[in-house]
Amino acid sequence: MPEVLDKLDLAILAELQKNGRITVTELASRVGLSKTPCQVRMKRLEQQGYILGYVALVDQTKLGQSHIAFVQVTLSDTSSKALEAFNLAVRQLPAVEQCHMTAGGFDYLLKVRTSDMASYRQVLGEQLSSLPHVQQTSTFVVMENVKELDSTLG
Repeated sequence: MPEVLDKLDLAILAELQKNGRITVTELASRVGLSKTPCQVRMKRLEQQGYILGYVALVDQTKLGQSHIAFVQVTLSDTSSKALEAFNLAVRQLPAVEQCHMTAGGFDYLLKVRTSDMASYRQVLGEQLSSLPHVQQTSTFVVMENVKELDSTLG
């Protein structure tokens, strides 16, 4: 069982979420520690699974992937075996950026990113609709990205 995090651990996590490329020296200065204790805490946070990794946030629009659709998926079968089959299959689709199992009127919410409506239509017709146990989908196309994780970084 992971340790309880103290104020310094939480401050380290908050700073790393703002800038994962910050130097340990700068991070230590911002949270009020010296370099070595800060490094020890970071390593512990990584080992305990609080820090999952470090990534570059890429502007997908500049890469030609500006079309975003959210897709509600309802399954015909929600047994453990059916959910496992769907989960395994959806992880294989590069266009699916996120997949969340939900409680409520549908079973999954997908964030799908493609280059345009025509390519989304192809993904929907050839990939999403043929996932195991898919009974129904409803698509909601993004008109404007108002706030996303990378838009909060300075």
